[in-house]
Amino acid sequence: MEGRSSGKAAPDGVVGDADARGVLQEQARVAKLTETQKAERELREELQKARDDYNMATGAMSSLQRQLEIQESQLRRTKSEKEMLQKQLRERENQLQAMSTKFCSLREEQKHEEIMVTIEKENCSLRQVVTEQESKLAEQNKLISELQGTVSQLQAEVLTSRYHIHKQQRAQEAIQSQAETLQHRELRTRVALECITSRFERYRSKIIQATFSTAGSRPPQAEVTDEEVLEAMQKIINERMEFHQMLKQKGIKVPSLYSIDTSTSSPTSAKGRRKSPAR
Repeated sequence: MEGRSSGKAAPDGVVGDADARGVLQEQARVAKLTETQKAERELREELQKARDDYNMATGAMSSLQRQLEIQESQLRRTKSEKEMLQKQLRERENQLQAMSTKFCSLREEQKHEEIMVTIEKENCSLRQVVTEQESKLAEQNKLISELQGTVSQLQAEVLTSRYHIHKQQRAQEAIQSQAETLQHRELRTRVALECITSRFERYRSKIIQATFSTAGSRPPQAEVTDEEVLEAMQKIINERMEFHQMLKQKGIKVPSLYSIDTSTSSPTSAKGRRKSPAR
């Protein structure tokens, strides 16, 4: 009975160490997976924020372009009105010149005064029209200058918006690349975690098999919890300690349960220990 107990002591210790290493590795993998998932969530939030900023910038640029088109249309209309006023002014001047020429050709004195009065009235009217046209032309020139300044400002804003959009696109691409890298890391971590979980289950199965395969133990009829496995192992350890103490009380020389001896693992030593109770 002592030989069977001591022969299984070393494998139990190896399985226990492997189990502990497996548990530690699994906990480390789980912690790493949790950190990776947290980093991925943060990157996804930053990516969504970058997308929102990009959409806002795109809308602002579209609005600026519409304003620019409106201002350019107003500028073209103002230039057209300016050309029309200049044409009218030239026509009035030609009329004035024609009337002056007509006055010179008239020789009759009776008609001279009437013509002079008429010409003076027309000259006054033409001067008033010229003054009004010049005033309108000055206003149009001022409006053109303002519109040109507005167009220049809008063009600068469009360039700035395009620069920000390009910058946001580069940031979005960088965040997307980091997210893909984290997804690959998460996949590798999940695969490694599944491998460790599989190894841990195999180690646990071996521990259960070694625990419930001893003499006097009943094989489990259903799934065994970790607490039940620990209780069974503790029971086996207590029985071995009681058996060891009983042999010492009877005066039989037995090695200490806590000593490490490489010779105990050889088949010859195991056979000798199995025969010692008969002697």
